[in-house]
Amino acid sequence: MIGILAPVLVFSLVNTTVLYRQALKAADTAYDRTLLATAKSIGDLLEVSLEADRPHLKSTLLYSALEAFEADNRSRLYYRVTGFDGEIVSGFDALPAWHGRIPQKGPYAALVDFYDDHYRGTPVRVAVLLQPVTWAGGQGMATIQVAETLELRETLARSLLLDTLWRQAALLLLIAGVVVFVVQRATRPVQDLSLALRSRAEGDLAPLDDSGVPRELQPLVAATNHLMGRLSRLLDHQTRFVRDASHQLRTPLAVLKTQVQSAQRGDLEPQQALGEIGDTVDRATTLANQMLALAKVEQVRQQADAPVLDWAEIVRAVALDLSALIVEHQLDFDIDTQPAPVRGHEWALRELSRNLIHNAIKHGRDGGRLAIHLVTDARHAALTVSDSGMGITDEQRHRLFQPFSAGLGAGNARGGSGLGLAICHEIVSTLGGQIELDNRIVRGAVEGLDATVRLPLATTPK
Repeated sequence: MIGILAPVLVFSLVNTTVLYRQALKAADTAYDRTLLATAKSIGDLLEVSLEADRPHLKSTLLYSALEAFEADNRSRLYYRVTGFDGEIVSGFDALPAWHGRIPQKGPYAALVDFYDDHYRGTPVRVAVLLQPVTWAGGQGMATIQVAETLELRETLARSLLLDTLWRQAALLLLIAGVVVFVVQRATRPVQDLSLALRSRAEGDLAPLDDSGVPRELQPLVAATNHLMGRLSRLLDHQTRFVRDASHQLRTPLAVLKTQVQSAQRGDLEPQQALGEIGDTVDRATTLANQMLALAKVEQVRQQADAPVLDWAEIVRAVALDLSALIVEHQLDFDIDTQPAPVRGHEWALRELSRNLIHNAIKHGRDGGRLAIHLVTDARHAALTVSDSGMGITDEQRHRLFQPFSAGLGAGNARGGSGLGLAICHEIVSTLGGQIELDNRIVRGAVEGLDATVRLPLATTPK
């Protein structure tokens, strides 16, 4: 309301001032014509007498003759007639003499000038007329001044001003009423939308119904639905994490408690009991770390402006970290990488590479082959980790990327928590890439599994 009415009010004030000045000018034009007619009437009554062969100007006009030119009883007329030599012939001596100039292009066909002056401290409007006077044997120029007080002019201008102000006030009230009506009507969908959100049950993140929503609000509703979708996925992820954590950690903790009780009873040799307890603690620690890693992926998903890193350096660093495990399984190790600039957080790329290589070591055959190849094309970087395990079945292919789908290789006894590939899948999805698992078949037999991840390059080579 203020934003609309303030400039309108300023414009109205400026417009009113201009109109008032125009009204005064119009009043002056109208009443100046009366002053000119009065001056001409006085000029028509001038006479010339010759005394000692010198012309003397006479004016026999009585003031009562001017009453006919007075518009009402509030305004007063004053006049002064000046002779050929500047002498005062008749009229009011206190009326100031004229010292101006006749304009070259006046509004009337007469030698007349109009100006504002004061008579005994009272503002007046004066018309001065240079009246040619002729007599036998010569001619001269008489100066006739007629002044009028401004009461009538000011009354007319004030009347026009008040009429204009009433109209402007009515216009402002009309605009204010229209603004209130239009704003209330236009914001009703916003109020309905706000009411719908406030009346929702706690935890209800269903999309808002955009049917009947004005076109101007559709981007807001779409953005709100997108935000609710993100919040819904985040809450689902947190709920799933709490549920899985409570379920998955309960088993190793129960086993650990049983092993401690058994050791306290002396059922096993102390060294054997400590070894079993240590294995259980290691499995629980690995499980907890993987679950925390899976939860951290969602945090990485919410972060923007990931830096550009060389994936090849990270892969080689991870392979070096796992070198002891490679040696332990006596694997024939081969690594070949090309520079691969990708956009992602270092933790995510390290976790992705570590899980892929660790799975290949864990589910491969001891003494077999482990190959890591990282190549790039025009748009993508592709990391392939090849093991010499037993491959996967079609049934496993559909569930391996789900959390807690343990047992990668068909018939492989090396079970795990089933979170490694789930973590890889979530990281790849966050980085905008793809992950595939394919059996490597040679002469009709499965010789191992190829895990391939494709991520978009941060820059396109020219």
